[in-house]
Amino acid sequence: MAETGSYIIQGGVAGRERLRVLARVMAPSTNALLDRLGSLSGLRCLDAGCGGGDVTQELARRVGPRGDVLGVDADATKVALAQSEAAAAGIANVEFRSVMLGDDEIEGAFDLVFSRFLLTHLRDPHAVMAQFRRLLRSGGRIAVEDIDVSGYFTYPDSPAHRRYVELYSETVRRRGADPDIGPKLPRLLLEQGFTDVEVAVAQPATLRGEAKLITPITMENITEAVTTAGLASAEEAASLTRELYAFAADETTIAGMPRVVQAWGRAPLRADASAKAGA
Repeated sequence: MAETGSYIIQGGVAGRERLRVLARVMAPSTNALLDRLGSLSGLRCLDAGCGGGDVTQELARRVGPRGDVLGVDADATKVALAQSEAAAAGIANVEFRSVMLGDDEIEGAFDLVFSRFLLTHLRDPHAVMAQFRRLLRSGGRIAVEDIDVSGYFTYPDSPAHRRYVELYSETVRRRGADPDIGPKLPRLLLEQGFTDVEVAVAQPATLRGEAKLITPITMENITEAVTTAGLASAEEAASLTRELYAFAADETTIAGMPRVVQAWGRAPLRADASAKAGA
């Protein structure tokens, strides 16, 4: 988002279709995280790194007609698709913009900043977390979700899956980003002065269904980045993709998402707000 050069997964229409599957897989755990925040009715929310706008639409439903949601993403194609899908669904309290986080193009103060699977792709997640803090009103809420690829697993062991994890992780690292940022989220929040910080872990895994397809779909969508980095040939990448789809189709195997860490907290009250609260 803030640095498009560090993002290794294919964007555009193909990237949107991958995100559509990912959104369905992650909906139960993301909705559980939003539930922990309590009522969002009437709030102004920012969905940072909104992709195709799936969570943005969920936030719009939760804030209701008296609230509004801004979804921002660096991928102009995804943003345009998100805007048209929201309009087609008759969702009037959302706006989407193609902007780069860190460029101070986002104005106003928000009651909630949400971000899913963004920080793992950034070279400087600390700077973006600091921006989140600045964008929040006194006492506003923040909720972030991100991956820990080192927590990925299958059963039984899959050499193709292990190779995929190796390729994904090394490609991300070579772009200067962090494939295992998930467990670091609480500390990132605390370092920015957020209070009431909490953490939870989710990991969708299954014998059948779309959760098992995330890995082969992602392998397809990182092939260009992997081969450009010289980490694998196009032939190896294609072979891995076939093996991963075959593993996913076998209903005796377990596969799913990498470990996902969720962290949430609250922006500290400013001195003027504290004084008003005590008056």
